[in-house]
Amino acid sequence: MKPLSFPRLFAAALALLLALPGLVFAQAPAAELADLIRTFEADHAGVSKFYDLPWSGFRIERSEKLLVEWQRRLEAVDFDVLGQPGRVDYLLLRTKLRSELSGLALERTRLSELEELLSFRAPVQELERQRWLMEPVDAESAASKISALAERVRQLQKRVEKPKEAKPDGKAVAPDASKVADVKLEAASLSKELAAKPIVLTPETARRAAVAVGQIRGTLQTWFAFYDGFQPDFSWWLRKPNEEAGKALDDFAKHLREEIAGLKGKDEDPLVGDALGAGALADGIAGEFLPYTAAELIAIGEKEFAWCETEIRKAAREMGFGDDWKAALAKVKADHVPPGKQDALVADLAREAIRFVKDRGLVTVPPLCEETWRLAMISPEGQKNLPYAAYGGQNMMVAYAKEEMKHDDKLMSMRGNNRHFTRIVAAHELIPGHHLQGFVAERNRDYRSLFRTPFLVEGWALYWEISLWNAGYGQSPEDRIGMLFWRMHRCARIIVSLKFHLNQMKPTEMVDFLVDKVGHEKSGATSEVRRYIGGDYSPLYQCGYMIGGMQLRALREEIVGAGRMTDRQFNDTVLTYNAIPIELIRAGMLGVPLTRGTQSSWKFAGEHPEAK
Repeated sequence: MKPLSFPRLFAAALALLLALPGLVFAQAPAAELADLIRTFEADHAGVSKFYDLPWSGFRIERSEKLLVEWQRRLEAVDFDVLGQPGRVDYLLLRTKLRSELSGLALERTRLSELEELLSFRAPVQELERQRWLMEPVDAESAASKISALAERVRQLQKRVEKPKEAKPDGKAVAPDASKVADVKLEAASLSKELAAKPIVLTPETARRAAVAVGQIRGTLQTWFAFYDGFQPDFSWWLRKPNEEAGKALDDFAKHLREEIAGLKGKDEDPLVGDALGAGALADGIAGEFLPYTAAELIAIGEKEFAWCETEIRKAAREMGFGDDWKAALAKVKADHVPPGKQDALVADLAREAIRFVKDRGLVTVPPLCEETWRLAMISPEGQKNLPYAAYGGQNMMVAYAKEEMKHDDKLMSMRGNNRHFTRIVAAHELIPGHHLQGFVAERNRDYRSLFRTPFLVEGWALYWEISLWNAGYGQSPEDRIGMLFWRMHRCARIIVSLKFHLNQMKPTEMVDFLVDKVGHEKSGATSEVRRYIGGDYSPLYQCGYMIGGMQLRALREEIVGAGRMTDRQFNDTVLTYNAIPIELIRAGMLGVPLTRGTQSSWKFAGEHPEAK
């Protein structure tokens, strides 16, 4: 056998060293932290998937244990020997771990708030955990537990009430005497634990509880399906109890959702969502590596909004409407294509945006990126939450009127997706916006997708709205009003979403703000607010557009404005950092000194550069 050469011997020894627990990358600075981050992501995903037990203190505890272990592991890394990319990665992982722990603390709080309402869940979760551990199931014993669960859920449902409505004189309405009597009668036959006072839920808590009940129902379904039909005695004992428990849980979730929260899947449903609160909001801002308070971010949004108002009045005057920018906006909205022509319009506008940035050398557009995008139409049902456009999976999703929509809804969809609004939307969603961004991110530092943030994802697309404005993309006052409408909308998102989470603005007031201050159609504004408060997005997602765009604008001023790079070089380089907090992109591009304890400090929102 031929002996190993020294390079091969060294490589083999290094591979063995890296495989040893506790030594990963601490002694291998050349490798930086990419593999360490990938290992964390795999560990985190493994725990999250395996301990898939919604509304379980056990799952929270296991996740917390993993994160604390990883904090110790990260602290063992020799920060001083890392290069600048490695230091950025260190701070990304450190911030991610802290943010995840804050999120688990909030989950624990939410769980404690629903503890009584979800008091039936323990048997289901314990049976599912036993299945994970491959312990034999005692079908007869399990049937007794599941049968008792159904009764417990039904009794809980009877105790749930809405808050008492106030009379015009400010006094609370007395509870229905017959209902109180019924509750007392039923309580007499229950244990002391169940014979408690009625459970009064706000619509917000009821909505959250309905989701929780549905998820626990899913756990029961998963557990039952594993054994059903495979173990005959199991099916003999459990089929009927499972059927009754499933119905009780479905009825309970529906009752909470429809009767208490008032959400029946109708257009007129109330707007219901959970406000995060000042403390959790502050934790979220820190997790996004921003050096501002929520109140300061609102003030930034208001300042940018004032600039937009000044500019839209200028455009209105050019159109002959004086300072009546809403009249000018109405004329812009009326300029829409006939039914069936929106897809062709969007395709033409997308190609125009691509030509614009390529002809001016603003950013590199890889040929394959330019080749691989297409359009998809949003259904009328989908437009309840996406009334304008979105991007996903190489598709720009297009909203427009469809045959089965109500007449008023058709008109609002057409006005909200007029030619001039759509012109900048196409650039935002495709190239140079999200499609280009995603294409490059998949090919550069893909391990950083773990740290994906809306302040870069949405901020990049908004930055291009700003850059295209400054490059003269708005050729007519109508085009500029179309661009300003969206920019005002992004500023408004900061204001209304943060005020909602600070309990300073109600959902109906958010809708009124978007209609009165921005010029939205009522249905579009309602759809927007429903999405903001629905819980499917990060509470700070709506801030990410304008604040992230402002960060990139400020960074460009530092680099391109100082002659350090051309626009193409700057834009191409930003994309290679992937979707991480922009202050850390700045640290990488400018070589900002970083330490293990570095905190966000970049105050990017100074003087408005476009107001000079």
